[in-house]
Amino acid sequence: MQLTRTALDEGLAPDTILSAHLIPAIEEVGRRFGSGEIFLPELMKSAGAMQAATAVIRSAAGAAGEMRLVRGTVVIATVQGDIHDIGKNIVSMFLESNGYRVADLGRDVSARAVLEGAREDRANVVCLSALLTTTMRRMREVIELFAREKSACPVIVGGAAISREFARAIGAAGYGKDAVEAVSEVTRIVEATHRALLLSTPTSGPLNRM
Repeated sequence: MQLTRTALDEGLAPDTILSAHLIPAIEEVGRRFGSGEIFLPELMKSAGAMQAATAVIRSAAGAAGEMRLVRGTVVIATVQGDIHDIGKNIVSMFLESNGYRVADLGRDVSARAVLEGAREDRANVVCLSALLTTTMRRMREVIELFAREKSACPVIVGGAAISREFARAIGAAGYGKDAVEAVSEVTRIVEATHRALLLSTPTSGPLNRM
């Protein structure tokens, strides 16, 4: 926190601190976790430090009227019938540490509540968690409801009971075996969506002269 305040005092813009320094640092933490160089306690400590730093940055950005810090909005929930939320909470923390706004719907959340939450928060991505094999089928219910209601919001799934093969079988947009992979999947989807929007936006060229 103190280093972040010092950087702000020295005149660095809030979004520059986040995009050029903090996000690359936490992404490096994620890389090291994925490669086995560090472990969950180090990951959690780094995520906590990142959350503290981004709180300082968002406060400064709000005071300056700068609102370009959020990379996207993620709605996250543990599916209906499942009351386990430790994994979900770790993913939430790591998403926030990577610059995402997270709307945590909690645990034991129905498919309809997930859809309403995604609509209310205008989510870029929905993340679903399940620990139990008896509740993992609820993920399919969410995805099928989104399809029936014509919601284009991508759904990523993860949790102890979930495999990549299961994610594909139910039509999920992505799969995260842990918090680091979940963030990578969210980032992949958000960046792909942004690229698609840029490509679909008409650009004005020089006027034809007769």
